[in-house]
Amino acid sequence: MSRAYRTVAEPATAAFVVQGSEFIGHVRPVDSVPAAEAFVDTVQTEYDDATHNVPAYRVRADGDGDFLREYSSDEGEPSGSAGKPALNVLTQQELENCAVVVTRYYGGTNLGVGGLVRAYSRAVKEATENAGVVKERPHERVAITVDYDDSGTVRSILESVGYEFDADYEARVTFDVRVPTTEGDAFRDRLRSATSDRAELE
Repeated sequence: MSRAYRTVAEPATAAFVVQGSEFIGHVRPVDSVPAAEAFVDTVQTEYDDATHNVPAYRVRADGDGDFLREYSSDEGEPSGSAGKPALNVLTQQELENCAVVVTRYYGGTNLGVGGLVRAYSRAVKEATENAGVVKERPHERVAITVDYDDSGTVRSILESVGYEFDADYEARVTFDVRVPTTEGDAFRDRLRSATSDRAELE
């Protein structure tokens, strides 16, 4: 998956009341299906007293560019009234690597399928607006291990290209670097050249 994609910038929530029922939309960026499912589980546990916790997500599974995993569930609401509308908002906004859960506390008045569709859609729309949308490029992790003599060279390369990294100084120096997937090969070549092939790359 080398192309850029749209996702939410940060976790966010949005809450409102419709005819006595409280709706809370929760959204967060995720980078895998297990991460999406863990987020859904976390919200369902935190709001286990709610009438419904409706999940939906769209994830580029395992970094594979061709396989987009989409999932939603009505969680006890009438068929097609909750999960699908929540997922549709993500689809319409072309959001990927994004998970949502809409929590509902029933307020005593039935909203009907149309009312539920509107409420669940609104909860996702408002939560994603609060989170903000960003364009992300797929990244990979590159681990670089070098002797201290080469660590300054590696660090200056990392700072010049502006990649995020962590450095661990032990017997040798290990850099854990987040590299845009499309630039990974050129980055490795540059490191090998700069360290005369002394850098160990994973």
